[in-house]
Amino acid sequence: MLNLILIVVLICLVTIGLVFLIDRFLPQKVKPVLVILFGILSIYLGFKIYDSINAPIEFNKVRNERFTQVINKLKDIRDSQEAYKTVNGKYAGDFESLIKFIDTGNYTITTQRDSSFMRYDRVYQIEMQQDTIIIDTLGTVKVKDSLFGADDRYKTMMNVPYAQNNEKFEMKADIIEKSGYSAPVFEAKVKKEVVLYDQPEDLLEKEKSYQSVEEVNGTEIKVGSLTEVSTNGNWPPIYDRKKKN
Repeated sequence: MLNLILIVVLICLVTIGLVFLIDRFLPQKVKPVLVILFGILSIYLGFKIYDSINAPIEFNKVRNERFTQVINKLKDIRDSQEAYKTVNGKYAGDFESLIKFIDTGNYTITTQRDSSFMRYDRVYQIEMQQDTIIIDTLGTVKVKDSLFGADDRYKTMMNVPYAQNNEKFEMKADIIEKSGYSAPVFEAKVKKEVVLYDQPEDLLEKEKSYQSVEEVNGTEIKVGSLTEVSTNGNWPPIYDRKKKN
C-alpha cells in the first residue's frame, strides 16, 4: 500500500512538472494536442491504479468463495473416510470404493454397561467380585443416513468445485508405521491453481507461497496425510466456522 501511495504522489509531481514545462516553453498551437495526450495518459494511469487496488480485493473474494466450496467437499471426504475406517479398519484407496460403502454400509449400534459377578479365587480360596463390561448390540444404521441423510452430494464429492477441466481430487490411502504399530492413513488434495485457474498469475503465486496460521498454506488444499496419523486439513479455523451451502 505504501508503494502505491508513493507511485500516486510521483505521478502527480511529474504531471505538475510537465504542465509547467508545456505552459512555459511550448508553442500555443501544440498545447491542445498535448492536453489531449495527457488526458488519455491520465485515464490510463487512473485505470492501472484502480486495478492495482481492486485486483487483490476481487482475488480474495473469489478465493474465499471457491476455497469454501472445496473445503466443504474435503470435509465430506474426511467424514466418509472416517466412517469407512470405523467399519473396515482402514481407509478407502479410491472414490469408487468409498461411494459404494456409503451406499451400502451400516454402522452397528452398541451400548455398554458395567456389571459384576462372583468368581472363586484360588489364591484367597474365597468367592470374589469381578467387574466387567457388557456390550449389547442394539441394531444397525445406514452410513448414508448417518452422514448425509437424504442428500446425495457424496456421489460427486470427488469433483473439484470450479475446476475448468472437470478435475478430480487426488486421493490415496496407505498403512504406515508409527511408534511401533501400523496405522492407516489417507490424504485427499487439489492444487490451488486448479481452483484459481482464471486469476492473476502474480496473486496466484503469492497465494501458493503462504505459510501462516491464517491462510491455506502451500500450493494445495488438502485433508489428511500420508506421512502422519492425522485427518486435519491445512485450512485455518475460519473455514470451519463457515456454513455449508
